[in-house]
Amino acid sequence: MDLLLDQRVVLVLGGTGYVGSAIVDHLRAEQATVVVASRHPGDDGILLDARDPDSVDAAVGQLVEQHGRIDGLVVAAAPSALTLDPDRSDDPAQVLDAIDAKAMSFLRVANAVTPHMRAAGFGRVVGISGQNAFQTGNVTGSLRNAAMILAAKNIADSLSGTGVTVNAVNPGIVSDHPSPDVEIGRAGESSPQQIASVVTFLLSPLAVISGESIAVGQRMHGVTYL
Repeated sequence: MDLLLDQRVVLVLGGTGYVGSAIVDHLRAEQATVVVASRHPGDDGILLDARDPDSVDAAVGQLVEQHGRIDGLVVAAAPSALTLDPDRSDDPAQVLDAIDAKAMSFLRVANAVTPHMRAAGFGRVVGISGQNAFQTGNVTGSLRNAAMILAAKNIADSLSGTGVTVNAVNPGIVSDHPSPDVEIGRAGESSPQQIASVVTFLLSPLAVISGESIAVGQRMHGVTYL
């Protein structure tokens, strides 16, 4: 299937990471023009610190100046869950820092690109969250992911009818060799490539989906969402 991404300009924040690099590869295979942004960009990337509003504005301005447009945004950048101290799971300082690093970073970059998309009458925004948003037991992990999902839904609703869609993609555990088995009370595993396939479709003009929180792999086994 041709996803009609040829010549579309897509900004991928966190495009050098484990999941982000797979997304970049999938988009380039679809002939999209991919701009990778991070705090430590390579020769082909642009500098973007999503926790710094000035850095966000400068990076988006640079991209639009160079390419004349921005058709898609993927936010796949966030500190690894392994960097979070489990003994401080309910420490307000850690919780707020984690929300800022993930959900608020998504919000800053989305707010910077969507005016350009709205003016063009087309745009696609995808944030990578996580299924621990749906679990208790880890306040930091749950709130930083739930906040991104809620931000995405609110932005999607504010852009209804403009041609700009916004969605969150929620993997469980990510592995090169995901297990097909899913335990009760757990999310299914998925690979970076499987996540990238879903994200790439959501960036396509063919995907008229907005305001959704989409699980990759099995959504929490044994839990019903209406």
